[in-house]
Amino acid sequence: MERIMIRKVAVLGAGVMGAQIAAHCTNANVPVVLFDLPAKEGDKNAIVKKALATFAKLDPKPFAAKDRVQFIEPANYETDLAKLAECDLVIEAIAEKMEWKRDLYAKIAPHLAPHAIVASNTSGLSIETLAESIPESHRARFCGIHFFNPPRYMPLVELIPTARTDAALMDALETWLTVRLGKSVVRAKDTPNFIANRIGVFSILAVMHHTERLGLGFDEVDALTGPKIGRPKSATYRTADVVGLDTLAHVIDTMATHLTDDPWHGYFGKPAWLQELIAKGQLGQKTKGGIYRKEGKTILVLDVQKGEYRPAAGEVAPEVDAILAERDPKVKFEKLRTSTHPQAQFLWSIFRDVFHYCAVHLETIADNARDVDLAMRWGFGWAMGPFETWQAAGWQAIAEAIAADIAAGKAMANVPLPAWVEKVAGVVHGPQGSYSPAKGNWVGRRALPVYERQLYPDRVLGEAIIDRGETLWENDGVRLWRRPDQDPRIGIVSFKSKMHAIGDEVLDGVLEAVARAERELDGLVIWHEAPFAVGANLKQVAEACAAGQFDLLERTVAKFQEASMRLKHATVPVVAAVEGMALGGGCEFVMHAAHRVFAHESYVGLVEVGVGLIPAGGGCKEFALQAHRMAQRAAGGDVFPFIQTAFQTIAQAQVAKSALEAIQMGFGRLGDDIVMHPRELLYVAIRRARAIAEAGYQAPLPEREIVVAGRNGIATCQMFLINMLEGGFISEYDFRVGTAVARALCGGDVETGMRVSTEWILEVERHEFVELLKQEKTQQRIQHMLTTGKPLRN
Repeated sequence: MERIMIRKVAVLGAGVMGAQIAAHCTNANVPVVLFDLPAKEGDKNAIVKKALATFAKLDPKPFAAKDRVQFIEPANYETDLAKLAECDLVIEAIAEKMEWKRDLYAKIAPHLAPHAIVASNTSGLSIETLAESIPESHRARFCGIHFFNPPRYMPLVELIPTARTDAALMDALETWLTVRLGKSVVRAKDTPNFIANRIGVFSILAVMHHTERLGLGFDEVDALTGPKIGRPKSATYRTADVVGLDTLAHVIDTMATHLTDDPWHGYFGKPAWLQELIAKGQLGQKTKGGIYRKEGKTILVLDVQKGEYRPAAGEVAPEVDAILAERDPKVKFEKLRTSTHPQAQFLWSIFRDVFHYCAVHLETIADNARDVDLAMRWGFGWAMGPFETWQAAGWQAIAEAIAADIAAGKAMANVPLPAWVEKVAGVVHGPQGSYSPAKGNWVGRRALPVYERQLYPDRVLGEAIIDRGETLWENDGVRLWRRPDQDPRIGIVSFKSKMHAIGDEVLDGVLEAVARAERELDGLVIWHEAPFAVGANLKQVAEACAAGQFDLLERTVAKFQEASMRLKHATVPVVAAVEGMALGGGCEFVMHAAHRVFAHESYVGLVEVGVGLIPAGGGCKEFALQAHRMAQRAAGGDVFPFIQTAFQTIAQAQVAKSALEAIQMGFGRLGDDIVMHPRELLYVAIRRARAIAEAGYQAPLPEREIVVAGRNGIATCQMFLINMLEGGFISEYDFRVGTAVARALCGGDVETGMRVSTEWILEVERHEFVELLKQEKTQQRIQHMLTTGKPLRN
């Protein structure tokens, strides 16, 4: 397989997608030249610079850290095309106008490096037709690379070759997209809207059709088509607002224009209400109004019948909610199909028509059923793809129900189900692979070496069972195991608790796992699928507080500190493999590991103040130690400037929004690893643990002399809190909690500059933590968090 070296990327077009693709490349440490039209006046690069300036207002953030913007070089087509010669990959991401793209290809052609890969980020235009405008010298190195919005967060990239695209290049590009940009790649056929948008937009059209047919409200439909059926919280109509109603209309138009022979073509139109909103410039979230809009704190939704907005209050009927709560998919779908309630009929109708559509078009849009299911999961956030859902609900029974509805004229189209539906005998996905109508057989996954790094890839329902490894020891909270095929002497610790919360059983398990690793293994990895850990088990804490068991709680905190210190000072290296949230105690475990392997999307922070507590598993001690070490290298050796930064981080419960930020904020170190694709995390962590062990790992000794900020440091921190209090930003109890943070970070009530031991700071942490637990307002905050999932300001 060809190996490609992509040292610099050019992105053509600084619109919403182009600029964010450029941002994500810099997240992966790939510099970018971002092009757009020259400004008519002043700075020729003003259009690109304005696009980048808007990123500060976007949420979620396109950049993983603020400093990433420096790695994007603004450019324009008039004066800077020569810079294309430095670029190994050129991604075109301008508006979906075939003639505009062709003109741009002609303009860039003389400036392309001979080895450059050229790709279009089109969401639905023909790649073969676009290729006709690419220079002959680059046609074998041209393809479609379709990112999904927002590119940083959405896993899916559809890779679309032409008939002339070099096959080895496609494999190399899929490898690069997977490892370097962290993307989950699906190969799509060159058909309008490819796979995910083809199915996803049809699904939206089906929802719109049945919404109108059954007289349901948009908010009612969103209540039905969100998490209740395994779809994102934004459901259908909110998603349309987020994507942009003009963008949705464009994709619908693409289907209407290019899919004239589609049996469902009659439904490829924009409803009158959608056209009216677009005509008024009400395009959704980007214009602060569309199907939904906000007035003050009230969310309003468009009522089509009345032609005006009303408060959104969509709810699922109790009887339909009970059906959706059924655990057996076969029972659930049978009840939906036979229920006379409009909401149940709506749900059966949208599932039926999507199943029907996917079955008819599978052969022409994708290689196999797995690619369709994964595309919908990765590109639209569905918990299960359409074929998985169908198979789970009983393949044959659903097929018969669809056929009956087609015969009765209830389905959106009267085309029959294809013959392959019967041929698979109820197993579209199985241990042998996923069915491919084009090949007339079940096919396995693409066997690229890059996928050997994904020990636990995303699997579809019915696929072969994955090796879960060999258990070495476990208790109620922790499993210690290994993958002998990867490294028989590197242990893996996985938490078994809900959301991987850290309670007594997890602490006991961690202590035992470290002890066993020291006796029997060469290294230890802490890994489980996201989240890494959401902190201490608050339910256990609340129960002990209610019973007045503060001595027990102090012993538990001491055990937590012991577990953290055992991780740090173990005689074998402990590697924390972090994905998703690592909050509170989870963050403290991360900080105490010998090394960290972060997934790029890791959200790390010490958030204890939100429940009226402070970090007491060694988190304050670690920041005090960092401040001491940095002060030793600074002029004057003053520790407080470094304590001040840590204090603000903890007192304001700041959470790193990426692995890059986690390292910058002190939750990790510069030498830690960042893995772009989360499914590679365990593979990399095992090998990192092995490398550290082979290098002759020696555990650090506990520090006995840490210079602390003492009383003066505490007083200065309190001045910050007083300003916040007087400004109305914090409550009086927040001041109390913040003071406890300051005491722990500054070493307690001691002289400024005093030298103390690790054990001393841990004791201060523990004391302040338990004293806060005894306070009624902290107990109220803990209970409120358990009840609502939100912090209480009291």
